[in-house]
Amino acid sequence: MHPTQFSSGDVIADRRADYARMLAENGEHEAAVELMEQALELAPDWPAGLLRLADYAEKAGRTAKAVPALRRLLDLDPEDLFGAQLKLALLGAEDVPDQPPSRYVEALFDDYAERFDTALVEKLDYSVPQKLARLIVEHADRDFGLAVDLGCGTGLFGAEIRDRVRRLEGFDLSANMLMKAEEKGHYDLLAKADLSFDPATSGLFEAGLESGRADLVSAADVLMYLGDLANAFGLAAMVAKPEALFAFSVEDAGEGDGFILAPSLRYAHTEQHVRQRLEENGFKLLKLTRTTIRMDGGKPVSGILFLASRMA
Repeated sequence: MHPTQFSSGDVIADRRADYARMLAENGEHEAAVELMEQALELAPDWPAGLLRLADYAEKAGRTAKAVPALRRLLDLDPEDLFGAQLKLALLGAEDVPDQPPSRYVEALFDDYAERFDTALVEKLDYSVPQKLARLIVEHADRDFGLAVDLGCGTGLFGAEIRDRVRRLEGFDLSANMLMKAEEKGHYDLLAKADLSFDPATSGLFEAGLESGRADLVSAADVLMYLGDLANAFGLAAMVAKPEALFAFSVEDAGEGDGFILAPSLRYAHTEQHVRQRLEENGFKLLKLTRTTIRMDGGKPVSGILFLASRMA
């Protein structure tokens, strides 16, 4: 996020917040909480300061201080740029929302775009684009007329599938990610879209873009930023032609029939939840495979790759 978002506008408050940050980086979270509280006495309506207080308080085991700070942050920022609602849910103070705040996800990836490829591929061993493309080719070793890449990001999946499609459309919530995808030159169309919106406002059907146009629909590493998959799968079904393929990945939530919010603030989904939402939206599951999709904190993140087809 832009550095100005982390300034209170009060020099003394900023200085105390800087000291608090240094203490927190040294593992002294209790002391960091005290200094952030002092800073917020000078700048009580400082959103980024409230976020820092909540973070330090959580790490200090002081949930009773973290929750009010996050609630105040949400009052000041109803669009929830900082993801306070998700953090409250992780602390058990709110129910897990079906979807994250769109503004939070957009800001997250706008900020992440410049270093996304390096961080994800080189440092976290991200492998979904290659594995998903391989799954598609193993099932249907043919070219596709039109592919729609939902949550295309910087275009990593587009690079893997480009030589198999005549026309490639990419959609993402983040304008900065779309700019990075454009630099790669793989897409015939790039546009902004939100998979949590209804069809009319999603961005997938604007400027003459028709429903039922795609022979292949993909969603590589985007569904973990959505909770309930009903809306996203409904949009995928509207984009897809009858018998079109739908290839996507989720983080694996294990047993059960729903989804969970992980400490990473990403969602993980159960196989049963995915199966149910596919069936409800007219898709037939063709194949699934469990795999490690990337590393996180030095530990492998388990995921599931799915391949389905739109029923005629």
